[in-house]
Amino acid sequence: MDKTLATPEKGVDSSASTHTWAGEFRSSLALAWPLIIAQLAQNLLFTTDVVLMGWIGPKYLAAGTLAGAFLMPFQLTGIGIVGAVAPLVAQARGRGDVKAVRRIVRQGFWVAILIATLLVPIVLSIRPIYLALGQDPEVTALAESYMQAGFWMLYPILGIMVLRSFLSAHDSTRIILAVTVMGVILNAILAYVLIFGHFGLPRLELRGAAIATGLVNVFMFAALLGYVLTHRKFKRFHVMARFFKPDWGHFREILRVGLPIGLTVAAEVGLFSVAAILMGRLGTNEVAAHAVALQLASMAFMVPLGLGMAATVRVGLAAGRGDVEGVRVAGWMAIILGVGFMALTATLFLVAPHLLVTIFLDPSDPSNATALMLAATYLGIAGIFQLVDGAQVVAAHSLRGLSDTRTPMLLAIFGYWFVGLPTAYLLGFVFELRGIGVWLGLATGLAFVAILLVGRFALRERFGLMKIIAGQRP
Repeated sequence: MDKTLATPEKGVDSSASTHTWAGEFRSSLALAWPLIIAQLAQNLLFTTDVVLMGWIGPKYLAAGTLAGAFLMPFQLTGIGIVGAVAPLVAQARGRGDVKAVRRIVRQGFWVAILIATLLVPIVLSIRPIYLALGQDPEVTALAESYMQAGFWMLYPILGIMVLRSFLSAHDSTRIILAVTVMGVILNAILAYVLIFGHFGLPRLELRGAAIATGLVNVFMFAALLGYVLTHRKFKRFHVMARFFKPDWGHFREILRVGLPIGLTVAAEVGLFSVAAILMGRLGTNEVAAHAVALQLASMAFMVPLGLGMAATVRVGLAAGRGDVEGVRVAGWMAIILGVGFMALTATLFLVAPHLLVTIFLDPSDPSNATALMLAATYLGIAGIFQLVDGAQVVAAHSLRGLSDTRTPMLLAIFGYWFVGLPTAYLLGFVFELRGIGVWLGLATGLAFVAILLVGRFALRERFGLMKIIAGQRP
């Protein structure tokens, strides 16, 4: 990276490691709690749509689930790629390299535009792909209507991730929370109006949900960008100045670190999307039940994901300033917090699954009886793998703080696709456990990856990952 202007930033004391567990606990939570709530709120954007689609009927819920299952791997792959801005900015901030911070953010926007443009034709191919996979034609047509109305949301979504990464690396996470909460409220209003056609507007159903989500993401991007451009702490970076001037060194660095992150995310999310497709072969009730259980599990997952994002920044800051002990304490504290929270959600899922699934499906409607029973069963299994799910996501983010992304990507691809998916298929279809077997396969893949990633962080010095302290690539 360019270090021609390595002026120490004012106010970077907050990034310093305390080298004590209590101190790291306070620092990590101060950075993480707005990210955690923001992640939960972000997840509520789609959760709101899921609830509203469920009110229309199981067919629409199934179609929305299939649309989300198709879009989400590509969307999160793009988010993972541009998410490389966070560790790179954190490391530059740890070094006090202001010029590098400015250039990384600008090139992050370039990468976001490139990735979104490449993804658009793929997501618009949903119908022929799903038909080739044997999905129900009517449900597939409804899923296509969602995608055609909302494919353009990829651009603001990836732009938001660039800004969130920049702000997180500077400990400014409360504005992320505030904007996200406003987005959730706006999405609930817009989706309700557009889906059901209130206030004289046409009833757009699934298309209305997609349009609402897209407009809300435009709002959130504009709000975060306006904050960065006008706040006295950040306007000195001039992140949009000379926007069209290339900086190929930082552009390539974002892709070098980010592509493996994106593919790692795609490997995990793709596993769950394929699981939804497998559920589609079992029936509409199975798809609807899978959607409900997965949505609840996803909401719980937002907490360790937020902790992981904070771990990326905390580990990256420590690495940037050459603090070996800071790397150790920051990474392990995040892992402990992530696993500890998931132990609580695991207990909740195992104790009260029937109560939780009634949030999404009306128990008084006899047509929902089968879906409700299946959803409660799947949620009980989800409770079993909560611990390993929390461990794997936080460990992966801690490694990203060291710019270690390629090997975790390979481990994730192998664990999810060569361990988890075959197990899901064998248990679900060969041993005829149906949806239960599919969910047990998901748990197996997550556990495999969690063990490998936590072990890699524990043995980071043996694997040469701490070379980044000396300015070398791991």
